[in-house]
Amino acid sequence: MMPKSLRGRIKPKPVEKKSFKPGNVLAPVPAVLVSCGGTHGFKPNLITIAWTGSICSDPPMLSIAVRPERYSYGIIQATQEFAVNIPSLAQAYATDWCGMKSGRNVDKFAETGLTPAQSSKVQCPIVLECPVNIECRVQQSLNLGSHTLFLAEVAAVQVSADLLDAKGKLRLEKAGLLAFAVGQYFALGRSLGRFGFSVKKSKKKGSR
Repeated sequence: MMPKSLRGRIKPKPVEKKSFKPGNVLAPVPAVLVSCGGTHGFKPNLITIAWTGSICSDPPMLSIAVRPERYSYGIIQATQEFAVNIPSLAQAYATDWCGMKSGRNVDKFAETGLTPAQSSKVQCPIVLECPVNIECRVQQSLNLGSHTLFLAEVAAVQVSADLLDAKGKLRLEKAGLLAFAVGQYFALGRSLGRFGFSVKKSKKKGSR
């Protein structure tokens, strides 16, 4: 049963539904730059990935889905590591471009002007300009069909110093992040509230 506090805010309206073909319409999702290589004889490379997500809190783990025909697929299979670099609006053009070109033919770091920087726990580079860098080690891979899902443990995280406040709290809302939905990029909008805002008790007027 809906809490009394919500009944006045949510007014049911008639909604007409239409059948739509099955497909990847879960949205929005992050659009990230995955870096790999720089070891095992592979040059540093970048691949744009939209099929990614958090899968475990303890240990911290995430996943990326990669087509086997992609150049980065063989690199990740061989090295068993990669870094997920979360781009800001400033890297939107480079993020799209890296998804349209193959590392077999071009040096994506050189062509985009992005900087391959030292990781702290893995051997592949991170992207210096991206506000958040998540260093990962592959724990398992699953062949699902068109894509292989790499399940990876987070070995380390690096963030741009200007995203940390005086108390060391990560202020990711300052980063100006991208989102991807049904073939289009979007800028994330305003915050609607922190997790749990719907049940948070409001402070009484005059209380300290």
